[in-house]
Amino acid sequence: MKIRLLAFASAGDALGAGELELELPPGSRVADLRARLDRDFPRLAPHWPQLAVAVDGRLAAPDQPLADGCEVALLPPVSGGAASDLTTGPVPAAVLATAVEKVELADGPIDAAPVIARVAGPGRGAVVVFLGTVRDRHAGRAVEKLTYAAYRLMALQGLARIVADLEREGENLRVAVVHRLGEVPVGEASVVIAAAAPHRGAAYAASRTALERLKAEIPIWKREHYTGGESAWREEEPLGQRSGS
Repeated sequence: MKIRLLAFASAGDALGAGELELELPPGSRVADLRARLDRDFPRLAPHWPQLAVAVDGRLAAPDQPLADGCEVALLPPVSGGAASDLTTGPVPAAVLATAVEKVELADGPIDAAPVIARVAGPGRGAVVVFLGTVRDRHAGRAVEKLTYAAYRLMALQGLARIVADLEREGENLRVAVVHRLGEVPVGEASVVIAAAAPHRGAAYAASRTALERLKAEIPIWKREHYTGGESAWREEEPLGQRSGS
């Protein structure tokens, strides 16, 4: 049987590719795939203690069976938490219906005005807008740009879950989140969060919670590019040490 393997951030670097098609014996499980990868890609071995594995968008245990044509993703830690913090599982239809139109992964610059329009309303007098932009220095090094990568399937489901959770907890609260992927130059926004509520306290709180959950739970990774040509993935770093947003 054939599977599609996706490897993100440092896992992709270790494999030398972000996507591979592999043939495995029928009845193989996640553990069998790992054994195959350990044999063919020894550079991946040091990463396993921090990796999560997802099968068709859901986190999987080592004994999870693999089916012909399935998609397996190797997920390193994200910038705000460990790989074990990633959200998992499909979002219920009722959740998607209310939240899916308020989340987006953008492949170019983000215009904040349409994000605000998704949450604004006559009964919501407070609108808080957070723009996370790329700084020009991190840990004493000059930064030229960031590159963001995402496992889109899980990222969109996770963002929709965050929005739905927040809106369910707040009366007449609306939240929208747009995150940019690809290269983001210094000074440009990598994420825009808009939260609207009848009063400012709820809007401020929702905006902060949305950002912190995004950083900890959503499979989006960033690579920092420094002056001089060096670069590094920023994985599982403390809140106060992040280079963007």
